[in-house]
Amino acid sequence: TIFFSDIVGYTDLSASLPPQKVMRMLDNLYTQLDALCTEAKLFKVETIGDAYMCVGGLPEMQENHTVRVALFALSAIKAANSTLVDEDEPKLGHINIRVGFHSGPVVASVVGELNPRYCLFGDTVNTASRMESNSEKNMINMSLQAHKCLEDQLPEVATHSRGKLTIKGK
Repeated sequence: TIFFSDIVGYTDLSASLPPQKVMRMLDNLYTQLDALCTEAKLFKVETIGDAYMCVGGLPEMQENHTVRVALFALSAIKAANSTLVDEDEPKLGHINIRVGFHSGPVVASVVGELNPRYCLFGDTVNTASRMESNSEKNMINMSLQAHKCLEDQLPEVATHSRGKLTIKGK
């Protein structure tokens, strides 16, 4: 199960704040998400700008990977909402994020020779990214496949359907 998040309004924030403050904001948020990721026994894949990506079920199989990602997603939103955009100007408020995840097959590999990285490949990555980009502020958007996995792994889970969404490329 692949998780993606991004910061709502990041483009405007990064245009209005000095780069050092953007870096501090991201570091404050990502330090919290890294701790939550470790606690949930998920694998952090990467951050690119304001996007955070992690995965459950890799590099070692986990029977409850979707539950782990779903609980992490809830905690990530709480962490973001407690992180100030600018510690020197609290009036700017707290970070808001969009979250999405999808469950499915991927291929994992280290690619390249210069700064090699552990990467994930396959349509599951694209679909997880689309779940995030079609999410809403401080909400979690999951694919039907992820929802089925979540219900299988945690039958008592309560979710709310947004109805059928048109997802680009799906």
